[in-house]
Amino acid sequence: MVASTPLLDSIELPVGARKLNLAELRRLADDVRTETISAVSTTGGHLGAGLGVVELTVALHHVFETPRDILIWDVGHQAYPHKIMTGRRDRMRTLRQGGGLSGFTKRAESQYDPFGAAHAATSISAALGFCVARDLRGEDNAVIAVIGDGSMSAGMAYEAMNNAAHTTKRLIVILNDNDMSIAPPVGGMSAYLAKLVSGGAYQRVRKLGKEVASHLPRPLHEMARKAEEYARGMATGGTLFEELGFYYVGPIDGHNLEHLVPVLRNVQQIDDRPVLIHVVTQKGKGYAPAESAADKHHAVAKFDVITGQQAKPAQTNAPTYTKVFAQELIKQAERDDKIVAITAAMPSGTGLDLFAKRFPDRTFDVGIAEQHAVTFAAGLAADGVKPFCALYSTFLQRGYDQVVHDVAIQRLPVRFAIDRAGLVGADGPTHAGSFDVGYLGQLPGFVIMAAADEAELAHMIATSAAIDDCPSAFRFPRGDGVGVTIPDFAEPLEIGKGRIVREGTAVAILSFGTRLAECLKAADLLAARGYSATVADARFAKPLDVDLVLRLAHDHEALITVEEGAMGGFGAFVLHALAQHGALDRGLKVRTLTLPDIFQDQDKPEVMYAQAGLDAEGIMRGALSALGAEQVAKGRRA
Repeated sequence: MVASTPLLDSIELPVGARKLNLAELRRLADDVRTETISAVSTTGGHLGAGLGVVELTVALHHVFETPRDILIWDVGHQAYPHKIMTGRRDRMRTLRQGGGLSGFTKRAESQYDPFGAAHAATSISAALGFCVARDLRGEDNAVIAVIGDGSMSAGMAYEAMNNAAHTTKRLIVILNDNDMSIAPPVGGMSAYLAKLVSGGAYQRVRKLGKEVASHLPRPLHEMARKAEEYARGMATGGTLFEELGFYYVGPIDGHNLEHLVPVLRNVQQIDDRPVLIHVVTQKGKGYAPAESAADKHHAVAKFDVITGQQAKPAQTNAPTYTKVFAQELIKQAERDDKIVAITAAMPSGTGLDLFAKRFPDRTFDVGIAEQHAVTFAAGLAADGVKPFCALYSTFLQRGYDQVVHDVAIQRLPVRFAIDRAGLVGADGPTHAGSFDVGYLGQLPGFVIMAAADEAELAHMIATSAAIDDCPSAFRFPRGDGVGVTIPDFAEPLEIGKGRIVREGTAVAILSFGTRLAECLKAADLLAARGYSATVADARFAKPLDVDLVLRLAHDHEALITVEEGAMGGFGAFVLHALAQHGALDRGLKVRTLTLPDIFQDQDKPEVMYAQAGLDAEGIMRGALSALGAEQVAKGRRA
């Protein structure tokens, strides 16, 4: 059944919403919410956050002249209603699919997305950049950043706010408080006060007071300024933001257009200092299954709109790598009370929610603060604790300086559990784990591992737990394992030693990570063409098993490296070792198969890996290319 959205049907772009009265805006919001639910039910994606900002989205596009006025959504997973209102409604059912709309804001997708995002707490910094560019041009358009209360746990947001008051006089930050973690709106009085302090009359009186106070001696001037700020702080809250140089308005009900629209109109006129509007919303608002769900349907699979029942993925006998990590870490922690776990606002995503149930006092969720997470782990390690810092590869990038300065230089045994290694499918390039092998492999003294399957992951967790004299990392992908048996209690691996999985003679395929299964399939394809292939699992990128690499180089005419990462990683390390030992001097044919030197757009992971040439067919093609046309012409069979 197709839901009726008559008012939305008549509006393609925000300019249409600017002509509506409040009653019509409420109807438009209902239509946008209906369309958001309908679209996400067919594609899956982020739902709860978007439903929470429907009225705010409608109000923003009603009051401001987008895209001339710059509207930046932090992270972007709440931007589906924004996409619907900005000319992309007809493509919403391609969301997060190959060739379709991104699940986040994306500059290449629309002029209404002035800044792309998918990581938290970038919006205020970016908005300040737009403000300065505007001020330098002498223009007067508005710049609005919408940031959630979760993102406000990231230090970058405060760095930007601290800089803003000294850099521009006209910036609007909307704090979308959707967990009521700061303060609830207090009914009509709160709305009245917000409208009052943002209004022209109050601003004129305030400016007059500032003018009078400016002629007072400096101590009295400062006393008057503080008195005015704290008086408003006592009535409306927001003293912290005032101290950062922002004019605070709120809290107001983010679902009440009668409150939102006049406050936004008032704030639009404030031009003497940055403004922060504190808006309180409810994740999943207006859709009962989301409102009643523990996670407010933050991220969902395809679902039935009537019942909210989500489609179940195809069942496998293999656990996810994330669950294996959690279960194996629990086993290690039961034997070693020094083991603790750290996550940065992703307890369920990293599996540490399971660890927390077993060891609540040894689990630390530091919020969206990867820099702090890394240095916090370094401090723990420096005092004899065994920290496992569990972060997605894409988020570990945000703490790289701390990895270098606070961990690696001091050779502290922090253990990095790197989830979402390789390609991640629907989340696309912003969340792909493409670079960690390269950027960690540059650091002296690091041990870097990649699991080929879930049993190998168990051994690598044990290995990392046993390393007490240097930092270590082990990486694993999103999704299910391959179904191998996991030992009851995994033993540590020998540091820097790989393994031969299949013996052959013509070409050697050296795998690092979970492409091993595809390498074995590629060996079968090569065998069908008469070429015998050795398949090896490197296990370690650092320290590299140089003896294994040299043996493969000596015994085969061609050597292929395969990894789920960007160039400059494992394959580069192998080439460096071959060159150092003169193994390239005798004409060894080498191919390094990596992710392509592009940011791959979202699609199904298997499609993305095929595009990258890292499926069995692609690996076979790499091997045949290395063997060369002359090899094929001679008809040589090993």
